[in-house]
Amino acid sequence: RYKNLSVSFWNSYWMLPSDVCGMNCFWEAAFRYNYMKTHPSEKMHLAVVACGERLEETVTMLRSAIIFSIKPLQFHIFAEDQLHKSFKDILDDFPYEGRVNYTLYPITFPTESAAEWKKLFKPCASQRLFLPLILKNVDSLLYVDTDILFLRPVDDIWSFLAKFNSTQIAAMAPEHEEPRIGWYNRFARHPYYGVTGINSGVMLMNMTRIRKKYFKNDMTPVRLQWGEILMPLLKKYKLNITWGDQDLLNIMFFHNPESLYVFPCQWNYRPDHCIYGSNCKEAEEEGIFILHGNRGVYHDDKQPTFRAVYEAIKNYSFGDDLVHSLLQPLELELQKTMHTYCGRVYKMFIKQLTKSVRHLYARRSKG
Repeated sequence: RYKNLSVSFWNSYWMLPSDVCGMNCFWEAAFRYNYMKTHPSEKMHLAVVACGERLEETVTMLRSAIIFSIKPLQFHIFAEDQLHKSFKDILDDFPYEGRVNYTLYPITFPTESAAEWKKLFKPCASQRLFLPLILKNVDSLLYVDTDILFLRPVDDIWSFLAKFNSTQIAAMAPEHEEPRIGWYNRFARHPYYGVTGINSGVMLMNMTRIRKKYFKNDMTPVRLQWGEILMPLLKKYKLNITWGDQDLLNIMFFHNPESLYVFPCQWNYRPDHCIYGSNCKEAEEEGIFILHGNRGVYHDDKQPTFRAVYEAIKNYSFGDDLVHSLLQPLELELQKTMHTYCGRVYKMFIKQLTKSVRHLYARRSKG
């Protein structure tokens, strides 16, 4: 099937010296090594909220997290009751017992306003706002939407926690890189963070700090804690917000900009970064680290580049050779998408994934 692909290219690639990606890779690896050395047994906590038809998408995201990650993973899965058995049946068959654990939770909102929170934007989406209040014993957490795919270890975004300064409580990426196509700076009727706003599909949180912080706001001169500020914000802005909980987070960090760590666009790469022409320079240079298939692009034919990556990870069987079962067939599929704007830069979609596979095999060879 792959006879037209140069086997000698792939064989020679795995023999490349470790410094082929330059000093950036060296310092990146050094930082990761030092972080892991000082946090050797730390478990990484990852949360997701799944409602409706999001079972397959969520499982594919979890698979992508498992494939490359180094430290143990604890999944916190918030899902509608009718999805719990399906999640359990699938996840109990995952092969990494001991290194991966999960807990299933029901969808819960404050009793007095549950109906209002549930209908905000998409069903269950605003559940993420209450994670610091529900997961009271979790110090730090990575929240991701169901349509996220990890193309490198979760460990690497988790290590941003060590880069937070004393005032930062969370990390997110900008909503847009190019203001001319930005939504917030052109249409928002409420305050938003920075020049183009922030996207909450990938949100790294120091939840201990979140629970302790008193937030500045435009409703009262008194600073409010996380659990006190959410409902007043909703009441004030509910007629002006379009993107639900993400808008509320933008408002919150507009008033508390010192509390946010902003990471580059390749950590939350979305169709907007390529459908009008490539505008994420970091991804052009280093590849895509986390793919975010919003707009439903994993399930239609509008952006076949995104769908190809999703299908490749969804269909990969744990234990299969990653080069021949994932990378090679994926590159062939990506080459078929070059008639689209995102397809023209398809090498960004496989650049970091290739490095991740090579690093994984290098770790395995060292035992």
